[in-house]
Amino acid sequence: MTKNRTSSTASTWTGMVPVGDSALAVTDTGGNGVPVVYLNGHFATQGYWRRVLAELGTGWRHITYDERARGRKSLRSADYSFEVAVRDVDAVLAARGVDRAVLVGWSYGAFVAAHWAGRNPDRAIGAVLVDGAFPYDWLDEATEQRIRKMFRRMGWFMPLLRPTGLVPRMTTEQMANSNIELGVVSRERELGPVLDGLTVPTRYVVASGTSLGSKGDEQERIRASLGAVTARNPHIRVSAKVTSNHGAILRKDFGAVADAVREVGAEG
Repeated sequence: MTKNRTSSTASTWTGMVPVGDSALAVTDTGGNGVPVVYLNGHFATQGYWRRVLAELGTGWRHITYDERARGRKSLRSADYSFEVAVRDVDAVLAARGVDRAVLVGWSYGAFVAAHWAGRNPDRAIGAVLVDGAFPYDWLDEATEQRIRKMFRRMGWFMPLLRPTGLVPRMTTEQMANSNIELGVVSRERELGPVLDGLTVPTRYVVASGTSLGSKGDEQERIRASLGAVTARNPHIRVSAKVTSNHGAILRKDFGAVADAVREVGAEG
């Protein structure tokens, strides 16, 4: 693990954490506050969390990182599976010497947070799931073909944006396959038992409207599946339903996300 202190505070650490055939770009603000690990959207970067971090302030220890082949520095890999994304949480925590933490995940990261918290109830202080981890069978053959077509159409400009870190250093086929795998992970028979088994304080912050690739009221129908989850598991509650859509929630409703982190931290 390489070390490179580059922030405005003496305790902040930035560097690369080796994981298997890859390495992840990690930032850890350090300090004595409750550790909070932020798990990004599918192809997003740690920079998306900056408003949430600013809202919570220096009383918390914030750990952000870019998943494999995301951002400007995290390295490519032969494995971009969901299972690897869950295991990479362990690698980041071990590298930073953190035993227990609050997990905060947006979109794809919400699924990762739910799975990790379910597998590690003694290490998860709690989880905040931001407009993700809804158990719903949205993947069918037509949707799979729609996803593949969408990413093929995006292929021409991906190489132009990769140096900026705005898109992953993955092929469009890899990106499509990862999206399709998430559809499998989302199925009620797959995700439902994970959520039912959570024993740590878990809060949802739910967006409104559409998201990239969704049509009509599809996204709201997916979100409606949460009602059955909260009815079955008293550890899970909706902290807020906000007006922002899926893509804007961290930018416009960062305060609601920060409030949910405070709720989980106080209860856990």
